[in-house]
Amino acid sequence: MDNTESTPIDSASSGFSSEILLSPLLQYWGYRDFRPLQREAMTLVMHDQDSLVVLPTGGGKSLCYQVPAMCRNGLALVVSPLISLMKDQVDSLRSVGIPAACINSMQTNRDKLEVARQIRQHELKLLYIAPERLVQDKTIDFLRDAGVSFVAIDEAHCISQWGHDFRPEYRQLSRLRDAFPGISVHGYTATATEMVRQDIAAQLQLRNPQILVGSFDRPNLSYRVERRSDAIGQIQRILNRHKDESGVIYCISRRNVETTSTALNRLGFRTLPYHAGMADGDRKRSQESFIDETVQIIVATVAFGMGIDKSNVRFVIHAEMPRSLENYQQESGRAGRDGLEAECTLLYSAGDVDTWEYLMKDIEDPAVYAVSRESLLSMQGYCINTVCRHQQLVRHFGQTLEHTNCGACDICLQEMQPVTDSLIMGQKILSCVVRQGQRFGASYTAQVLRGSKGKRIVENGHDRLSTWGLLKDEPEPQIRNWIDQLLSQGFLRQTGEYNCLEVTDTGRRLLKGELIPALLRARDGVAAQTTDDLWSGVDRPLFEELRGLRTRLSVQKQVPPYIIFSDATLRDLARQRPTRPDGLNQVYGIGRQKVDEYGTVLLFTIRQWCEQHNLPGDVSAEAFMPQTIRRKPSARPTDNLAAATPYFDLFEQGLTIEEVCLQLDRSAGTVSQYLEKYIRVHQIDNIDRWVKPAIRERILQAIGQIGNERLKPLFEFLNSEVSYDDLRIVSALWDIKHSQ
Repeated sequence: MDNTESTPIDSASSGFSSEILLSPLLQYWGYRDFRPLQREAMTLVMHDQDSLVVLPTGGGKSLCYQVPAMCRNGLALVVSPLISLMKDQVDSLRSVGIPAACINSMQTNRDKLEVARQIRQHELKLLYIAPERLVQDKTIDFLRDAGVSFVAIDEAHCISQWGHDFRPEYRQLSRLRDAFPGISVHGYTATATEMVRQDIAAQLQLRNPQILVGSFDRPNLSYRVERRSDAIGQIQRILNRHKDESGVIYCISRRNVETTSTALNRLGFRTLPYHAGMADGDRKRSQESFIDETVQIIVATVAFGMGIDKSNVRFVIHAEMPRSLENYQQESGRAGRDGLEAECTLLYSAGDVDTWEYLMKDIEDPAVYAVSRESLLSMQGYCINTVCRHQQLVRHFGQTLEHTNCGACDICLQEMQPVTDSLIMGQKILSCVVRQGQRFGASYTAQVLRGSKGKRIVENGHDRLSTWGLLKDEPEPQIRNWIDQLLSQGFLRQTGEYNCLEVTDTGRRLLKGELIPALLRARDGVAAQTTDDLWSGVDRPLFEELRGLRTRLSVQKQVPPYIIFSDATLRDLARQRPTRPDGLNQVYGIGRQKVDEYGTVLLFTIRQWCEQHNLPGDVSAEAFMPQTIRRKPSARPTDNLAAATPYFDLFEQGLTIEEVCLQLDRSAGTVSQYLEKYIRVHQIDNIDRWVKPAIRERILQAIGQIGNERLKPLFEFLNSEVSYDDLRIVSALWDIKHSQ
């Protein structure tokens, strides 16, 4: 690692080069390169050029001002909306050796005096402060002599009345332009449409700002939408996929938060509620328990989340539909901030729209109501459309994806399958709407199609319609889903106060057989798919061992576990298994401070693990950079037979995986992928040189019971006691033996 100290400079005019930014990036954070738009955003700060930066959650927005703060003389002011967010950011910065502090109402007078002393002595590089405190006259007067280098405004969408989290106190920030006339101002947010971006720039009085907008796509997140029929049962199935992992469950109302948390606890899960109606102490304890990982699951209203900087959230469940796509992008984006895979599932019901419309009834400004209503309908459209979820989200923010298949949503993963005869199915549903006089809603229509003998249906004589009971073998949620799909494709529309279904002109063409709808149903028995590739080469039991070590260290240091090390760093440690100090320098997310502070205990733990399990240490890092997931690569390493030649030659000579790793300086994960290819290409039926016979037979028995379509279920079935490399190799053997 480059251990040279970064040299602060006054501004970009002092011979600034972007290479100056790489030194602190590596030294403090252990990152060797910039993420998209980070270099450009940092350069604008160095040049004192006002800017607005829109990067998705997990895209590294904080670094865009933290790194320049370390390269500039003076004190960077960071406006932050919540105390918990300030504290997490400051703890994280201090953990890597950066002098930072915050001022908030929860501090004692002694704490505030100490921060004031540090400011006067010019000991700090970053000061986090709430907007209402920063714009006070006494605060501004005190900071005039602090050598302020620039102002960074986090969660900048809060200043816009068109944003999803408008906060009136943010409007006062326009005072900063007069208070500190010679400095630049920079706004940062994860979600902002074009209208919101322009409003932010105007409200902050930015001077000729550069607006940088990154991709709104989060390729590491998998999106799914399910029509809500048995909410607790559906949530339970998702939680079973994420045992011992952190996640958030969002509900609209406080009551639903309480009932959902209670129901899940009765089922054996350990959850805590969080909502604005709780006592301050109880709410704080819930949040701290989640951050400290004494509880892995929090059930909350949207009041929870903005102040959470927790990087290792592996799933977000919306038990009810959020009010806008901006909200959904922000809330679901709290999963996978470390760049690793995470699951986002939304349980939707048409009643959710009614709930939000009821909550919107007090909006007096017609313009605000119109925008809110449009946002709600866009959110509903996302739920009922049968188009790639990733594509829908980025289109809302004015972007498109290059990929036609995202490979990370229920639609593109084909968890939904086409209806065998969608024309007939569509005609049945539309015919029922017509025969009912187009005066009834979706729920009523679904009941008629199912053959319900409900009082209202009998009184209306609709149990005598020719369409009554046409879909009696289909569950009502599935029929409702098809009605939604017909609505989204323009064959039906909803009219009037009660959202009665009406057949459109396009729908009449369907009735005549001139158009065919694209109707989908959920595949039976298809479990949600996950990305096993991101675990390639990771020693999972060692990863769990390191998680335990991280927890113990976090208790000692009294900071959240993810501030010690992210999951991405633990995975890289479990891949490379470094046993020497210089090996830690190659691990993602480990800078100088963490090598000094935790290096000894890390190396001891990994050396001991390798000795106990007879494993090689210091596996080459190769090209592992787990902070980024690239969807649908053009070719996997094993797809190119020319590249496979040196591996195949060594396998022919009878070398083990470990020996090939040493010969070619490659990771065990990479070598095992080529070995799998070698076995399949050459139809090898004896793998004893690579997998112990006892392990081979154990895996074969497991495959015989549950199949080998995916490796993760096998891994869990075998109690995580067999490596993914062995599973991959034996799975290839199984396929060969059963294809002959």
